[in-house]
Parts: sequence; C-alpha cells; structure tokens
Amino acid sequence: MYKRNIKAYTAGNLAADLATADPHRVIQLMMQGCLERLAQAKGAIERNDMEAKATAVSKAQGLLHGLQDALDMSQGRMAEDLYGLYAYMDERVWDASLNRDTAPLDEVMTLMLTIKSGWDQLPESEKHQGYQMRQQLGEL
Repeated sequence: MYKRNIKAYTAGNLAADLATADPHRVIQLMMQGCLERLAQAKGAIERNDMEAKATAVSKAQGLLHGLQDALDMSQGRMAEDLYGLYAYMDERVWDASLNRDTAPLDEVMTLMLTIKSGWDQLPESEKHQGYQMRQQLGEL
C-alpha cells in the first residue's frame, strides 16, 4: 500500500514540476529520470527480474531518445557530439539488456552523471540566453 502511495505522490510531483519547468529544468528531469531507470534496470538484472528490466530499459532508452530530440543540431559540433554520445549510451543499454550484464549500465550511468553535472552547473546567464534564443526561433 505504501509503495503505491509513494509512487502516486512522486508521479504527481513530477507532473507538477514539468508543468512549470523551463527548458533547462526539463532536460535536468530527463537526465535524472534516465539515471533512475538505469539504476532500476541494474537492480532488476541483479534480481533476475526480466519484466522489470525490460520496463526500466525501455524507459531509459526513451529518455535517451528524448534527449537526442531536444538537441538543436544547428548549434554545431557540441550538439553532434552529444547526439552521438546519446546513441552510444543507447547501444550500451541495449547490450546490457541483451546480455543481462550490469557493467554497460554502470558505464552509461557514469557518462550520464558527467553530462548532468555539467548541465547542472550551467550559469544562469547561459540558461537565460538559450531560453531567449529558442523563444525567438518560435520553439517555445
């Protein structure tokens, strides 16, 4: 009973956070969600719970694809490199799922933590500049 209530509370908080989030925060939430799903997949593999593994892997890959879709490819090499890195991470998650191996998940979590750390440290001025640019392009 408690687990269901906690899950409902968490889902409600996430929905509220997303409803009021700026684009920078949305990406933060996607990265955090990906890390959580990767940890769930790792735990499921360790417990030999293939249904939970499949669900967590699918959600992690969906978030990786969402992060790819959020990239502004007109911004050059940085966006291209991130796109390729997310594709590599997706491939490694797939490897972990197919081989029931947690090592690729550890690798992907380390990569995502590095990316998220950089994203979290973005100065407010850069966040604001990016937000204004996307508004001018009609993307927001």
